[in-house]
Amino acid sequence: MNKNIETRTIRAIQYGCGKMGSLIMKYLNEKGVEIVGAIDNNPVLIGQDIGDLMGLNQKLGLTVHSHPEEVFAANPADVCIVAINGLLTEIYPLLTIPLKYGVNTITTCSEAVFPWTTSPEFAKRLDELAKKNYCTLTASGYQDIFWGHLISNLAGGSQKINVLEGTTNYNLEEYGISMAKSYGVDFNIDEFNKKIGQNNLLPSPIWNAAEWLAARLGWTVKNINQKLVPIIAEQPTLSSLLNKTISAGNCLGLTVTINLETNEGPIIQLQHRGQVGSAGQLNISEWTIKGEFTTKLRLEQESTIKTACATIVNRVPEVMMAKPGYITTNNWPGTSYRERPLSSYLPLK
Repeated sequence: MNKNIETRTIRAIQYGCGKMGSLIMKYLNEKGVEIVGAIDNNPVLIGQDIGDLMGLNQKLGLTVHSHPEEVFAANPADVCIVAINGLLTEIYPLLTIPLKYGVNTITTCSEAVFPWTTSPEFAKRLDELAKKNYCTLTASGYQDIFWGHLISNLAGGSQKINVLEGTTNYNLEEYGISMAKSYGVDFNIDEFNKKIGQNNLLPSPIWNAAEWLAARLGWTVKNINQKLVPIIAEQPTLSSLLNKTISAGNCLGLTVTINLETNEGPIIQLQHRGQVGSAGQLNISEWTIKGEFTTKLRLEQESTIKTACATIVNRVPEVMMAKPGYITTNNWPGTSYRERPLSSYLPLK
């Protein structure tokens, strides 16, 4: 049993207080979690009251700080949410800080959803650090349900699977500027090809989701390949996120295609499209399972960022009750809806 289970009021530190982090804090607050620390290195956010960031009509007396070590040393916490975009190798130093203090941690990092083949050495170090300090690290967000457990449950209605196909569309206007840049937004073609297009061996948001699905369904990876293609603006396109008009010929985002072959025979084919300039557009996912018979699923969602943040918050009791180490969510049941304060889902002492 995790050492931090003894508390009845869950104490949280938010690491990364941008658009996604602020929404996570709001959802945590609504579920009875006490925010005891907030960290960001953005000068615009440093010193701001978290009540303002959450959109509340009151200040909560807690401001954003830029020195994580000081925040963790001064504020014992049960859980930390790390909402910072990047590859696992890039955010690795950040993840070591809460783990060093024995704080259960959930990261939004897409690669961290299933990093065992793309960054095995870094994943191993994080696993060892979490075990050493008797806490748990996991990754959650949109992939946890909508590229993960929902699809594996759907597959449970199949007798034989030959091909598992999935397509997703993200409206990047919902997200932060750092995520938009990772999709090549407003890059010219040469810039996209140099910074992104040639990185077909670096994991994209759906690379690790495909490997997560394979592991969950009992398949082993024989081969996986990826293609990154820019989405080009055919005409000047206004982006509310960037607060500017993207010139025709520049990138609105990208399309990622993944083809994963398994040793057992089934193939996973995923396509993910993310772009700006589509304010108000629904986020659409379509899944097809082909085998002895065909099953199709179509999802229309108003907001993937809100869904992702709610999923992360609903995972808090599970990460607090989990065994120590780096545990990816393919080893857990699907997330449950939490009507009551999150502390009420913890076992009584």
